[in-house]
Amino acid sequence: MDYFSVAAILVVISAIFGYINVRFLKFPITIGLMIITLLFTLIIIAIAQFDDTLLLREKEFIRNIDFKTVLLDIMLSFLLFAGALHTNFAQLKVQKWPVLVFATLGVLVSTFLVGTIMYYVLQLLNLNVDFIYCLLFGALISPTDPIAVLGILKEAGAPKKLETKIVGESLFNDGVGVVIFLTIFSVAAKPGTSVEAVEIAKLFGQEVFGGIVLGLILGWITYRLMRSIDNYEVEVIITLAAVMGGTILAHKWHLSAPLAMVTTGLAVGNDTVRDTAMSEITETYVDKFWELIDVLLNTILFVMIGMEILVLTFETNYLAAGLIAVPIVLLCRYISLWLPIKFFAKRLDFVPKTTLIMTWGGLRGGISIALALSLTQGMQRELFLVITYVIVVFSIIGQGLTVEPFVKRITGKLK
Repeated sequence: MDYFSVAAILVVISAIFGYINVRFLKFPITIGLMIITLLFTLIIIAIAQFDDTLLLREKEFIRNIDFKTVLLDIMLSFLLFAGALHTNFAQLKVQKWPVLVFATLGVLVSTFLVGTIMYYVLQLLNLNVDFIYCLLFGALISPTDPIAVLGILKEAGAPKKLETKIVGESLFNDGVGVVIFLTIFSVAAKPGTSVEAVEIAKLFGQEVFGGIVLGLILGWITYRLMRSIDNYEVEVIITLAAVMGGTILAHKWHLSAPLAMVTTGLAVGNDTVRDTAMSEITETYVDKFWELIDVLLNTILFVMIGMEILVLTFETNYLAAGLIAVPIVLLCRYISLWLPIKFFAKRLDFVPKTTLIMTWGGLRGGISIALALSLTQGMQRELFLVITYVIVVFSIIGQGLTVEPFVKRITGKLK
């Protein structure tokens, strides 16, 4: 099946499921689409007990989609730029140090905690998995997904300073998490080969700091170009070119494209650039264009996540490991946030129970599934893919549906 046909089918399915959600369920779009897609897939599985024609065709369709490439190499840059473009830069600047620590040290601590605990849990379930592969799982599941977080927090009614911490952390920690994953992956892919600490530090520094520097340069160029003209059509195209061209450059130079796009989005979206480089009509069109891109790609992404259930290998011990992993991942996130929050609480005014809210509000999504799909068979790909899927489904549906009442109950703030 050609790329256009695959894209067309995904858009049609997303439109139908999106309509059903808005018309009847009225859930946040990410949650609604995942629930509808899961139900649709389960119905197909049930029908397959009598006639498996539809099931076989859907499986063939899913196998035509390279989920990892579509999300990590294409969709993620657009989604992160759109999210960063609409992030409150002034609030983020005030919260920059806790956000930085959450997105770096927090992800590292969570990676090693999750990896270590899961290593022993899997042993108890008679699943003998090397420790390095458990660390890989820790790296892919520790970052919270900005795509899921941004969509749901809009409805949660969280105080702005708390929302900024969660959104800011999510925007940056997925880029850092991908780099940590790739670093551990490079070690795991060469068993028995010694990897110098200097090499690891060089790879990490090149990806992270190189990506941020590229983003700053792209943001500055975009700003200068937009400031020199007053034509909203061309200015929208310039922002699109910054994302697409910047992603190509990041991949070519082995820099972190997610971090580059987040930095570019923050640079273009901050109030100074908006006031000096965009007319009122340009600002409106830029915002609306990227809101539409955000919604469109989100609908397609969560339909794909729901459909991935058909290509998983569901074994009893795999499912048991996934269910056990849910509270483990939440506990490790709580621990990884607790110390930084205690440290910064002396300098910044934190909302009560910030650690608890950020733990429950830190959702996992497509990025974790995409990274799990990139594992090789020797790295226990099928096992970790099922565990990851169980965590993501619980996160999006279980946590996603309860974030709003949870936040309102703790903060006592209603919209």
